[in-house]
Amino acid sequence: MTQELNRIMIKEYKALQDLLGALDEQFGYLTKREVFALDGITRKIENCAREVARFEVERRNITKGEAMSKIIDNLKNEELENNYRNIKKLLEEIQLQKDTNELLIRQGLGFTTQMLNFLNPDRGPKTYTAYGKRK
Repeated sequence: MTQELNRIMIKEYKALQDLLGALDEQFGYLTKREVFALDGITRKIENCAREVARFEVERRNITKGEAMSKIIDNLKNEELENNYRNIKKLLEEIQLQKDTNELLIRQGLGFTTQMLNFLNPDRGPKTYTAYGKRK
């Protein structure tokens, strides 16, 4: 079980590295405002995520749904423990990069919405609320 679990964790780590690389590439396209390249990288991110999920399912089948930290403590295998630690670090990096990319996307959408509102304002009649603000 230890060797099989270790093999799957190594494959999962490589798949997570590919996912982080794709997220870094997405970040580059976001900062350079290359809209058409973003469409292609989305597919790449989805494929990487599917691969990670496949390895995760394999790992869960071997561990029978038991918590990895508990399994690592019970097996007391140094290589397995190092792989687990590396995967956790990589997952934190992926989460940070994903959050950064989402923030950049939201900022871009907010800016675009403001520009569209500026170029094409609401043409309806303006009325005031009870607080003196326009609708």
